[in-house]
Amino acid sequence: MNKVLGILGSLCVVGTMALNASVHKLDFAHSNVGFSIKHLMISNVKGNFKTYEAAIDFDYKTKSFNTFNATVDLASVNTQNEKRDKHLRSKDFFQANMYPKMTFKMAEYKKMSDNHGVMTGELKIKNISKVVQFDVEDLGVIKDFKGNNRVGFTLVSKINRADFGLTWNKALEFGGFAVGEKVKITIDVEAIEK
Repeated sequence: MNKVLGILGSLCVVGTMALNASVHKLDFAHSNVGFSIKHLMISNVKGNFKTYEAAIDFDYKTKSFNTFNATVDLASVNTQNEKRDKHLRSKDFFQANMYPKMTFKMAEYKKMSDNHGVMTGELKIKNISKVVQFDVEDLGVIKDFKGNNRVGFTLVSKINRADFGLTWNKALEFGGFAVGEKVKITIDVEAIEK
């Protein structure tokens, strides 16, 4: 009898967790996968990726992620300069014809405060996988005009592009290099509860 009650109690806990957790779909019109990198050591060049998708499972009660997995189409890179974008798609950088996707799979999310957390996971570019961390700002939950729950987040990380085989560069006459080593990744997410 006690064993049966224990099983029922466990099922109730799991059921409560499931009710709090919600799967979301991206609102692509209000989301962005962006990056920035130093150019000639004096300015930041910014760009984004036009094509991407994500699986998001967010728990409203604990304000934490159960799942955050993303896939980015590297051929969709966009820096507002077609010549540069073509170079980024080439073998000097992404080699997008051979390695078309960049992926991120969350392994752990630690809530640091009501609106801040740290997400750890595996980032894969050009078949090279590294563990990276994103600082996550929770921008809140709101109902839209149709009564749908929407959540907003900003995820920020910095990576060394050489860690992923993105090593192309050009030395400058006065010292330094044309392209910076560190890449800042900024992901803005607005997602709708399914």
